[in-house]
Amino acid sequence: MTEKQSDHDLTDRKFYRAGEESRFAAEAPERTPQTQHPAYKLAFNDHDFMLRDELRPVRFQLELLKPEMLLDEARVGSTLVMYGSARIPAPEEAQARIDAAKTGDEYEQKVAARLAEKAKYYEEAYKLARLISEKAIIEDGKRQFVVTTGGGPSIMEAGNRGASDAGAESIGLNIVLPHEQAPNGYVTPYLSFQFHYFALRKMHFLLRARAVAVFPGGFGTFDEFFELLTLIQTGKMKPIPILLFGKDFWTRVVDFEAIAEEGTISKQDLDLFHWCETADEAWGHIAEFYELEP
Repeated sequence: MTEKQSDHDLTDRKFYRAGEESRFAAEAPERTPQTQHPAYKLAFNDHDFMLRDELRPVRFQLELLKPEMLLDEARVGSTLVMYGSARIPAPEEAQARIDAAKTGDEYEQKVAARLAEKAKYYEEAYKLARLISEKAIIEDGKRQFVVTTGGGPSIMEAGNRGASDAGAESIGLNIVLPHEQAPNGYVTPYLSFQFHYFALRKMHFLLRARAVAVFPGGFGTFDEFFELLTLIQTGKMKPIPILLFGKDFWTRVVDFEAIAEEGTISKQDLDLFHWCETADEAWGHIAEFYELEP
């Protein structure tokens, strides 16, 4: 079809796309004080304008839309989300942590030993991610239970690593922090996202979540875990399997029974999650909930 014929095509686009308009503006030959001033820039090409405080609602929308659109295009139907510490070593690194702490004080040695004890959860996170990725469940033409982590080290790395070793893709939802960091090397590059807003990142963790595995962790893990419990407790989110790994850890740092006995939650709220120690136990709860083959 010639260009002239295209002009009269009922299905032809009549307006130039934003990318084309941006190119036209960049290639415009005339340079004047007016065209060189920042005010003349196309709004979506004006970096300084986009970063103004007044544009925060627009940036919120962009951080909601970008991952959502790319995950749709990647045919991701649902996810297995994995929360956990960024400090627990892989089993092969555990002894090295203990040895390195020998030159420190008693507190440092104690912490190194406790973290090394938790290396087993790195292994279970890896096993769970690999197990569910190898099942390669497809429904409605979309991939189900795609492993999703915060994209960082330790437990997060274990999840992405398990999926990678199973030959599957996995998602990493990273966050900009003041100190330098990068996604772990096992996150699928085109499914690796970076966020400015914690709130939008947490929303993306749960939008597609059909199961959540929670391993021992710090403030971030507590925040994500308790927000998830609250959403289900209050009926804002439908129930999904919540697999809580490490009963010794969690009952030491949080007295769940005491919270119920104080009356600030009901006894039934303690049934919102399942205690787990192994990947097989976790998969058993997921399979039972969704009536899948074990």
